[in-house]
Amino acid sequence: MKTKTGLSRRQFIQSNLLAALAASAFPTIIPSSALGKDGAVAPSERVVVGAIGVGERGQAVLRHFLQQKQCQVVALCDVKQDVLQAAKTMVDKAYDSSDCVICEDFRVLTGRKDIDAVMIASTDHWHVLHALAAVRTGKDIYLEKPLGLTLAEDQVLRREVKKRKRVFQFGTQQRSGRKFRLACELVRNGHIGKLRHINAWAPGSRGGGSTRVVPPPETLNYDFWLGPAAFRPYTEDLAAFELSKKTWWFNEDFALGWIAGWGIHAMDIALWGAGELASGRLGVNGTGRFPTEGACNTATDWNVDFNFDSGLTMKFASSPGPGRLTEQLGREWVARYGKIIEHGTAFEGDAGWIVVDRERILTQPESLVEIETPPELLATRLVRSSDHVLNFIEAVKSRGTTASPIESAVQSDAFCHVADIAIRLGRKLRFDGKAEKFVGDREANQRLGVRPMRKPWRL
Repeated sequence: MKTKTGLSRRQFIQSNLLAALAASAFPTIIPSSALGKDGAVAPSERVVVGAIGVGERGQAVLRHFLQQKQCQVVALCDVKQDVLQAAKTMVDKAYDSSDCVICEDFRVLTGRKDIDAVMIASTDHWHVLHALAAVRTGKDIYLEKPLGLTLAEDQVLRREVKKRKRVFQFGTQQRSGRKFRLACELVRNGHIGKLRHINAWAPGSRGGGSTRVVPPPETLNYDFWLGPAAFRPYTEDLAAFELSKKTWWFNEDFALGWIAGWGIHAMDIALWGAGELASGRLGVNGTGRFPTEGACNTATDWNVDFNFDSGLTMKFASSPGPGRLTEQLGREWVARYGKIIEHGTAFEGDAGWIVVDRERILTQPESLVEIETPPELLATRLVRSSDHVLNFIEAVKSRGTTASPIESAVQSDAFCHVADIAIRLGRKLRFDGKAEKFVGDREANQRLGVRPMRKPWRL
């Protein structure tokens, strides 16, 4: 962080402290932490962070930021006053201070010139608007997944991030897990031979959801919460705090459901491992199930096949289970891989296979899991990170590349949108991954476009 004189903030602070000492007739004791010694990070060298959206997921991510010595959280924003106060209490306790500022309007936070970076974990339909506000005021971005409600939103954000040279980290934190990086490097460096097929799966969305109209909670600014979404009466549990109760995540006015909300984790690892094999044109078709009653209307189950012109094939499915659309698929996977958990990614090659999830990595042949090639000897080397938030903070300071940059974020999000559109239209589609549009299908492409937004909100 440079001052107008060209000095770093640290140099500027140190020079002024020394000048003050020289001018003083009395001895002054300055703690080593003020100069960044003894393992402490000087305030002048810390990344100043604000957070937008501090509900259940937001607070979970916020805890990781509070653990980082290289950053300081100074401001929080949310349209729920009880949630906002709870998050402030958490920050105040972490810093033993009450200096953290809270606000309801995100523009107050993004307008602050002292903030370097913004963590965003708001409701999905706000993600891109919040990120754009931050980027356009010179902030770096840590954005929870998924990206936008449409691919067109994603593209606008990518353009702004690149135009303004902002650091961007997507909340696909599996990229900072050793197992996932190892699996993808093994695949990319040919240890299972030529990659032929990928299986990626994640929990399906839930159905139901109350349609009973009730007054919004007194602590919620409901109109601001709706934001760009069309007005609708508040229904019970629409904006509930607990994951098990909230219904907005499973309503297409606000989200795509777990085909993107959870599915993007498995999809992201699939694409990370596939590399260029998953670029270019492809065919896609699939089936899905949707709730027939209640407030939830996103896909509860899906089974989608991608056929790339490169010869690679990929299946993207909701987690197998009794009575589900993918029940038979689950039996086949268990027979091949052994026990599987509710989310993961499997790579199939000419000379073996790899399955990776948050519990383990399995390989065939088994000796593959023992391989740990020095990075300098890898033909294809992926970003090494053991802490997703720290990786972001360090990139903010160095202006380097993050583990989950905007380019891969858009690609992973796009494939989730393509899968959702394929099952909603119920027909085979052709998608051009480089042009980011369907081939010869106006209706499908319309679903990729920007949705109407309630005034005054716009991209």
